[in-house]
Amino acid sequence: MDIGQLPDGLTLARTTPTFDETSVPAGLLRAHRVADGVWGRVMVYSGSLTLHFDDDTGKSHLLESGNTAILAPARPHHVELDGPVTFAVEFHR
Repeated sequence: MDIGQLPDGLTLARTTPTFDETSVPAGLLRAHRVADGVWGRVMVYSGSLTLHFDDDTGKSHLLESGNTAILAPARPHHVELDGPVTFAVEFHR
C-alpha cells in the first residue's frame, strides 16, 4: 500500500541513509516536520513501521516492506517502529 503521490514537477534533492531499529535518529520518533517547500517519501525496505500524523487528522498508517508514504511540507508526523525494520526518506523539491 502506498500512501499519497508526489506532485508533478519535483526533483529528488537527497535521500537519507538507510535506517534500522538501531540507527534511527531519535528525532524521527517524535513529532517533526519536513521543511517548507520540501516533500518527503518514506520508503520501507524490510519489516514495518507506523507513520503517525501529528495534526488534527490524527491518522496513522502501517507501512510494510515495499510500501511508501508521502509527507507534505510542514505536516507534523513521527514514526513508530514495529520491530526490525529498514527504511529511508527521500526529499523532493
